[in-house]
Amino acid sequence: MNWDDSTDTADGQDPGLPPGGADRLVGADADGEDTAVEAALRPKDLEEFVGQERVREQLDLVLRAARARGATADHVLLSGAPGLGKTTLSMIIAAEMGAPIRITSGPAIQHAGDLAAILSSLQEGEVLFLDEIHRMSRPAEEMLYMAMEDFRVDVIVGKGPGATAIPLELPPFTLVGATTRAGLLPPPLRDRFGFTGHMEFYAPVELERVIHRSAGLLDVEIEAEGAAEIAGRSRGTPRIANRLLRRVRDYAQVKADGLITREIAAQALDVYEVDQRGLDRLDRAVLTALLKLFSGGPVGLSTLAVAVGEERETVEEVAEPFLVREGLLARTPRGRIATPAAWTHMGLVPPQQMTGGNGQQGLFGA
Repeated sequence: MNWDDSTDTADGQDPGLPPGGADRLVGADADGEDTAVEAALRPKDLEEFVGQERVREQLDLVLRAARARGATADHVLLSGAPGLGKTTLSMIIAAEMGAPIRITSGPAIQHAGDLAAILSSLQEGEVLFLDEIHRMSRPAEEMLYMAMEDFRVDVIVGKGPGATAIPLELPPFTLVGATTRAGLLPPPLRDRFGFTGHMEFYAPVELERVIHRSAGLLDVEIEAEGAAEIAGRSRGTPRIANRLLRRVRDYAQVKADGLITREIAAQALDVYEVDQRGLDRLDRAVLTALLKLFSGGPVGLSTLAVAVGEERETVEEVAEPFLVREGLLARTPRGRIATPAAWTHMGLVPPQQMTGGNGQQGLFGA
């Protein structure tokens, strides 16, 4: 089981997210329950970590080489969608190096002084995990450049013409930065990381391994087909897979004998409105409006949001990314359109004028 908890707020929700993102059963951001149970489910080393084969192999080489030299590991940048295991890997890096770890987040560092206080209290070799690093303030970001490269910061004392900069030497440390939006990191900051790993979405077979491992730790009986059913609805994200596993466990305990079979898993997830491809109520509402009200589009985002009864940002940032990734919705210069796969998935037949001679929908609905 791999976890990637958010450290932005007490309840795990990123305050920069649009409303409606963290309370979804298939939302990738950590909620209160996730935070409460994830400590026992986290893998403790790279061997136990499931998936991300390329990143694990590369990171293993970086850490082994650092241990052989008796030096601190290079700074590490981990990017990827929420819930793929960035926080877990940061803890594994600290464990593999035999070092303590300090956890904070970009939004929590609003002033250079906040960062200076954290850096000055680090021990030699300590791992500093900075979640959502792209949301750190610019003054703190500029201070971080020197700290990462020279292990030194200049503390400004006083104000105005009388202000002086006092250099403060720092012990060698390893910074692990995590971001869901690597493109927002300025190049000078990206260039100071010795290793960059991009976390990919998981294949269903990898999620099945995650689910079996978590089921064992949670003392849940599950058949292989039951794990496959949950994995297929988990959007390629371990956090979602484990959240669905817990909900299916509840259903199996109340409605059955506790054993999770394919039938029990399917029935439970139908109750929670998560369909075979991982779409929930919001996703299906967007597709239903697009297909039934606008004949598959194209339609503008604001109009589509009004039809769904949600904010524009919720549709664009919460629902659309997965629908686009699944090939159910496309963004075009003229607006959003439904793909042929969307009509098929929703069990609808496109209007005659929306199809060509081969029955396929045209790009702009022509």
